Amino acid sequence: MSQRLPAALSGLLLGLSLALAPGLALAQAQAASELAPPQFADAAEQARFHTLTSELRCVMCQNQSLADSNAQIARDMRREVLSLMREGHDDAQIKRFLVDRYGEFVLYRPEVSSHTWLLWFGPGLVLLGGGLAVSRIVRRRAAGAAAMPSNDKGDGGEQEW
Repeated sequence: MSQRLPAALSGLLLGLSLALAPGLALAQAQAASELAPPQFADAAEQARFHTLTSELRCVMCQNQSLADSNAQIARDMRREVLSLMREGHDDAQIKRFLVDRYGEFVLYRPEVSSHTWLLWFGPGLVLLGGGLAVSRIVRRRAAGAAAMPSNDKGDGGEQEW
C-alpha cells in the first residue's frame, strides 16, 4: 500500500499539471501581446502618439512620462490614448479625459488656474523673497560697519579677527 500511494499522488500531480499547461501558455501569450509595441497607421499617428505620451505623467511612477514608464497603469493609459486618437479626439480632448479620470497631476504642464497659481509662481516668489532678505542683510551689515568706531590702539586701526 505504501508503494501505491506515491504512484497515485504522482499521477494526480501529472494530470493536474497537464490540465493547467494550456492556461499558462495562454497567459504567457497574452502577457507577450501586452508588451508588444502598438501598431500605428502612419508616421503622423506615431509622432502624435509619442508627443502626447511624453507630455503626460504616469500616475504610479510620478516622475516618468507615459512614454518612459513600464508600469501596468502606464500601458493601460497608452492604450487608452491610442484608442482615443483613433476615435478622432484631438489632443486637448484626450488630455481633458485623462485629467477628469486621474486629476491634474497627470499633466507635466498643468494649466494656470486658481488652484495651480502657487505651482507656477511659487518658485519665483521664493526667489524674490530670498533676494530681498539677502539685500537687507547686506545693507544692515554695511551700515553697521560704517557706524562702528575705529579701534585706535596704535596698531594702525586694523582689527584682528
